[in-house]
Amino acid sequence: MWMLLLLPFIGLLWVPFYNFKDPALFGFPFFYWYQLAWVPITSVLIWLVYRSQPHDEAR
Repeated sequence: MWMLLLLPFIGLLWVPFYNFKDPALFGFPFFYWYQLAWVPITSVLIWLVYRSQPHDEAR
């Protein structure tokens, strides 16, 4: 499950992959909305990895 955390890192690290104007979404060039789309995607991936880990019940 920890490998899921590499997806945003790889998806945003290689800038030539998303350095384009088209397709635009709501007036935003692809360059910007691609990066903004990774914010909720990364949050969901972090939540999934967190939920998959065993937790201690000790307080």
